[in-house]
Parts: sequence; structure tokens; C-alpha cells
Amino acid sequence: MTCALLIIDVQHALCSGKYKAFDAERVIERINLVSRRARTDGVPVIVIQHESLDGPLDHGTDGWKLAAGLVVEPTDLYVRKQATDSFHSTELQSVLQKHGVTTLVICGMQSEFCVDTTTRRALALGYPVTLVSDAHATMDNAVLSAAQISAHHNETLTHIASFGVRVTAVAAAQVRFEA
Repeated sequence: MTCALLIIDVQHALCSGKYKAFDAERVIERINLVSRRARTDGVPVIVIQHESLDGPLDHGTDGWKLAAGLVVEPTDLYVRKQATDSFHSTELQSVLQKHGVTTLVICGMQSEFCVDTTTRRALALGYPVTLVSDAHATMDNAVLSAAQISAHHNETLTHIASFGVRVTAVAAAQVRFEA
């Protein structure tokens, strides 16, 4: 089995200012820990950036740029997207196929939107997923705190069985890769 790490939407507008995710700095530290381990183990690191047509993530703006503190390397692969599903109308699936990827490790922003939707789509496409349980985050909403939302997704996503492949939630310090 060949694995890839997906780092979803760790962008300036989602990690600072008005739309800052809860505990963004520590989440980025954990993402850096996992990505460093992936690179050391020869696992492809795929950085996914959302771009809006009119908003804080407009392509090329400061908000669209990767967040301060996120470590990227020249060997990382990049995918641009415009939907919550990182596979929708992007080259992600072809990149994974090109690299022979059969399993995914997923982390990033925002738990209930792009992390959730991409994880569910990955399952539907047959990819077992390791969700880095302490390396995805979001903002509070009118009903739940950001911490509750992320915890809810760790719990909910790991109980989806209908696709055959499953999600396993693992803390960043425990993530291991098979290249």
C-alpha cells in the first residue's frame, strides 16, 4: 500500500484574522510534524489550496497564500480547488493514481467543510483514510465550539462503514507512514 499526505486549506485567511481556526498555531505545528515524517519516509505531500471567486481566498491574494508557519518543501505537490471536495474538478485523483497511492492521511482546515467532504469522497473512491485527529480545526459556529466540531468529526467519520474502507483517527504524534 502506498500512502500520501493531504494538507487541506492551511491558508492565511483560515489561520489568522476574522476566519482564524481554533488553535491554528498548534494545529500547524502538528501538521508540520506529520509532513516532516511523511517526507522522511518518502511519502508524497500534497498541499491543497482553496480559491474562491469573490472572498477571502481569492487566488493570489494574501488570504489565499499558505499560512505563516506551515512548512512546505520544493518536492511537495500542489492542487488548487474551488469546492469543499478536494477531488471535485481537480487533478487530485490523477496525481494520486500517478504516484500509485492507495491510502491517505488527511489534515487541515476546516473540519466540517473541506476536511469532512474530502474524507468522505476519499472513502467513496476506495481510499482508506487516517484522519489526523489533532491536526484539523475550524471556527466556532452558532451551535458548537470549534473543539466540539472537530471532536464530532473525529467520532463521526470513524463510524462510516458503508464504503467498505474506513477512517481511523490518529493523533499526530502516532501517525506512521508506509511509502
